[in-house]
Amino acid sequence: MKFADIIGNREVAALLRNMADSSRVPHAMLFYENDGSGALALVLAFVRYLNCHKRSGGEACGECPSCRQMDKLIHPDLHFVFPVNKGPKSSDDKPTSDSYIKYWRELACANPYFTEADLQKTIGIESKNGLIAVAEAKSLISKLSLSSVSDGYKAVVFYLPEKMNPETANRLLKLVEEPPERTLFLFITHSPENVLQTIFSRCQSIRVLPLTREERAKVSSLRKDCDDSEEVEFMDLFMDIMNAIVSGDLCAALDSIEQVSVGESREKQKAFCIFASECLRKIFLMQKNLGSVADIPQEYEAFFGQISSKCGKLFCVRIFPELTKAVSLIDRNVSSRIVFTDLVNRMFISVK
Repeated sequence: MKFADIIGNREVAALLRNMADSSRVPHAMLFYENDGSGALALVLAFVRYLNCHKRSGGEACGECPSCRQMDKLIHPDLHFVFPVNKGPKSSDDKPTSDSYIKYWRELACANPYFTEADLQKTIGIESKNGLIAVAEAKSLISKLSLSSVSDGYKAVVFYLPEKMNPETANRLLKLVEEPPERTLFLFITHSPENVLQTIFSRCQSIRVLPLTREERAKVSSLRKDCDDSEEVEFMDLFMDIMNAIVSGDLCAALDSIEQVSVGESREKQKAFCIFASECLRKIFLMQKNLGSVADIPQEYEAFFGQISSKCGKLFCVRIFPELTKAVSLIDRNVSSRIVFTDLVNRMFISVK
């Protein structure tokens, strides 16, 4: 992945390039993205550029040993940390990212714009919550205690630090605070408010903007097995729920939410909440006469136009935090049926 290959977020790419060219590189950075917006692609292009032996014209050469290793994500000074759990693709009692590194590399090389759900499916733990546990911290401390193999930077790409528990963070805190020379921590988060403050406060934050409709189309072309069935399923479900609510039919809305509250994995349930939040954003923008920037697909324009006119002006403001709360409760293994029933009840009460 080169800077020239990045889809969208040209300003962030330019910022990272300037950091490398000026040799003013923060030792810890936190990239905040909406799921699948390309933070990983930016990070990989940045590390490649930093360690390239013959970079010129604002790009890595693509030919030196470091670049060739980055092509396959096997550079010895590049380490990955991401949420894992026990699953059929690993026999380890206490799995770490290394237990699934083969699958991570295959996914990231094929499409660095993958989503959290894509990762869960690839490593075979879609029915479980991924975690970054203490075993990961021990493994990482051991790796970084070794000298750099090359004369460049050692880099740790930390995907979803919000999945890290306090004990893991405490073990890594000293390392993040005072890393070995020429060592970088590159955190990628979807929920910066859930990143432990001890880690967050030691990072320079960079916002990775959501992709436009055209940019998302380009990203979709990277996925050989691109399947939009889940998005269509979520949209149909959201439409059923909202149509029932604005019609005053609470029972129908509760019947609809049963589709996701019963029998689905917790990751899929959280994905629906995130999808619903994005739909609320579109409704909010429509109510503010900003439909031109809401990025609504043509086939759904009539639906969002109708719903935005029937919802109260405070509906979106009241329900946004309820969706965030629902994701948090699902993460804590609260009964999903209770979570979604309460969510729909609050939506029904707040709609006018």
